[in-house]
Amino acid sequence: MNFQIAMFLGQDGVTNGAIYALLALSILLVFTVTRVLFIPQGEFVAFGALTMAAIQAGQATAVVWLLAGMAVVEATLDILHRLRSQGRFSIDILGFLKLAYPFALALVLYQLPLATLPMAIQAVLTFALIVPLGPLFYRLFYQPVANAPVLVLLIVSIAVHVAMVGIGLLIFGPSGAKTLPFSDASFPLGPITLNSQTLWVIAASLALIIALYQFFERT
Repeated sequence: MNFQIAMFLGQDGVTNGAIYALLALSILLVFTVTRVLFIPQGEFVAFGALTMAAIQAGQATAVVWLLAGMAVVEATLDILHRLRSQGRFSIDILGFLKLAYPFALALVLYQLPLATLPMAIQAVLTFALIVPLGPLFYRLFYQPVANAPVLVLLIVSIAVHVAMVGIGLLIFGPSGAKTLPFSDASFPLGPITLNSQTLWVIAASLALIIALYQFFERT
């Protein structure tokens, strides 16, 4: 191994390290608040990257139907709860909006020319698909056992993780995928070339870590 290869591997390690630092922070935050060791956090990262790749390939990813299915189950549970507690069928405005959201998003995804959209819009669509899965996961899998011992919550997390791995294979397939870089620019630094994508990842990770620190320190 020569110096250039070592520096290239070092760049890759720093990039992956910044991502894993955010993963560790998110797992710690979830555990501190909910006592849930959220093992499926990795699936959120994988689903986000694979969804972005699908959108850049011009495909209306099936993740939207996973989101829709979970929203239907949540709405059904809420309606059954009201039937038991109030003795009548009802759905509030918030419940209706949560149920309508994934279907409206599906309509948007199937109408837009996804592959030709600016990368910022593609990223927004990816967030719109993946972020709502978090509250749905909690409502469907964790809220019913919120007062259970930590061991039970851990077992639930493992079960959700295994299920999401299978669902990911069903939705995205076993083949790999690649997203476009935020920037193709590179900067020579002595005998090595510094990839701007690495700088983007490090800057975004530091910005998020600092923002979270300031939020919890000042609120």
